Amino acid sequence: MSGLGERPVGIDELLERVRATYARVEPHEAYDAAQSGEALLVDIRYEALRERDGLVPGALVVERNELEWRLDPRGSHRVPEASGHDLRVVLFCNEGYASSLAAESLHRLGLHRATDLAGGFQAWRAAGLPVTDPA
Repeated sequence: MSGLGERPVGIDELLERVRATYARVEPHEAYDAAQSGEALLVDIRYEALRERDGLVPGALVVERNELEWRLDPRGSHRVPEASGHDLRVVLFCNEGYASSLAAESLHRLGLHRATDLAGGFQAWRAAGLPVTDPA
């Protein structure tokens, strides 16, 4: 986002800029897209949060630090689900902040349909959508 000679921005402005480049999805929209097979839900939360709060059934778990390597359709370490650049990916973190930055990173890899869940896992759970209890 920021090149040489541009003024530095704070995280709030960076998030605003990033989010202006794509349409975020609300929990019920993400649920419907996943159920119909139109989108792949990807949980980028770290293990402690998944253990504390549970999982979204059917979501692919790829921690944030591995995301680009696992979802790059041309990458040697990709997951089988990373089938092409047209894949609609809906990322979610705990509250919807890190997932916005992660979606922008996937856009740079050519995954132009990547988006994130507004409010993250916490919004999903608050909407009453399915969650598998922690083990």
